[in-house]
Amino acid sequence: MPKVVDPEARRDEVADAVFRVVRRAGFEQASLRNVAEEAGLAIGSVRHYFAGHTELMTFAMRASVERISARLEERVGPLLAAQDGGERAERVELMLSELLPLDEPRLEEAAVWLAFTTAARTRPELRPQAQEAYDGMRRLVGRIIAGIAAHGRLGADVEVETERLCALIDGLTVEGVLHPERMTPGLMRRCLRRHLATLIEPGR
Repeated sequence: MPKVVDPEARRDEVADAVFRVVRRAGFEQASLRNVAEEAGLAIGSVRHYFAGHTELMTFAMRASVERISARLEERVGPLLAAQDGGERAERVELMLSELLPLDEPRLEEAAVWLAFTTAARTRPELRPQAQEAYDGMRRLVGRIIAGIAAHGRLGADVEVETERLCALIDGLTVEGVLHPERMTPGLMRRCLRRHLATLIEPGR
């Protein structure tokens, strides 16, 4: 009998292969042929799902966003159930940490995100997906900042603090991808924790 292939599982294998190739060799090297070789598949198997490099990379970026979103969803319940300010702050930190390259899977996701968004600057066909990914991150950060303000603890302007926290996450992500020996997971966590502490006015 012919082997039954799960299309979703096969696409996930291909996405993982894209992540590895992009991290190791860069965006342009993630051709259908190179990704097929990385995944241990015939190139015809990859072409069955993806017509070309742009479609392959767009899928990989979407898969990355979906994985991050799934992890964030797991953090929503505990955050909403937090009973006091200290517990809430800890769970906000855990949620935002899902956006940072703190381990191997998240480092590969971040490398793909960085490569994809850089390429989107000069490739219009990639821009909608890149913009959607970034807008999703900003909405999440905006909701967190608004939540801090709703509890009467924010010591500054919501819009400014949303942009400031987004800039921190972007900067830590870029540094974590480009200079992992210097911007270690521990340092990223400390930077994020310190920044979140500055959002709360003393005595509140």
